[in-house]
Amino acid sequence: MARRRSASELSYGLVIGSLAALALVVLVGPILIVLATSFTDSRSIRFPPQGFSFRWYELLLDEVRSRQIHRAVGNTLHVAVVAAGLATLGGTAAALGISRVAGKAGRLADALFMSPLVLPGLAFGLAALMYFTLLGFRPSLELIIAGHLVVVTPFVLRTVGASLSQLDPALLDASRSLGAGPVHTFRRVTLPLIAPGIAAGAFLAFMASVDNVPVSLFLSSARTDMLPIRMWGMMESTLDVRVAAVSGTLILVAFLLMLVMERLTGLTRRMRG
Repeated sequence: MARRRSASELSYGLVIGSLAALALVVLVGPILIVLATSFTDSRSIRFPPQGFSFRWYELLLDEVRSRQIHRAVGNTLHVAVVAAGLATLGGTAAALGISRVAGKAGRLADALFMSPLVLPGLAFGLAALMYFTLLGFRPSLELIIAGHLVVVTPFVLRTVGASLSQLDPALLDASRSLGAGPVHTFRRVTLPLIAPGIAAGAFLAFMASVDNVPVSLFLSSARTDMLPIRMWGMMESTLDVRVAAVSGTLILVAFLLMLVMERLTGLTRRMRG
């Protein structure tokens, strides 16, 4: 009996370990390939890379030859910062309101705010374009910010809501019993305790905005070029190796930011809720 149990446990462990290894290869493999390709000495994207060189990173920093990429980066960062900031304010306020509403009303409000994550991105981008066009607006950074705001706010709502669910109500009762008003209680008790969740949500909203393609694709124009759209165009036209260099830079920056946020806010735990 013990032998059968140990054999079954060994088989289970082998299967789970194999699946985990396969998942790791699928997830990490493409990232490693892109990083390796970005250091190629060749004029075209190919793997394995032909030689080793930093030439494409140097070209990426060239203000003249990479002017369009720099402009796209500037637009992307501007949109991401503003959208993440507004999403942090709106998502935090929504999470606070939903936490005080019990029953079906609270669940309905939560589902309504989270619905943009369920909708197909391309469908939402097209719907946003048609809606703003009917209102008479033309593609601009402001419209992209509005579209991104709808998409990234649920990330803030989820992390802040998770922090509020872990908040001990006794602390709020103690604050009120000591004579503190709602504003003072929020500023001195609630806000410091949910601050890590707010920071984690702001980070996730920022990264989701930077990486957003569907909304940017439909709401951008030649003057409001966004980095993902610029990279897609470079891949379609010339297979420019600078795309790999941009990807390598984004991977490195995202990895460093993730480490910082994990250290400061426990990002992984906030995402699990």
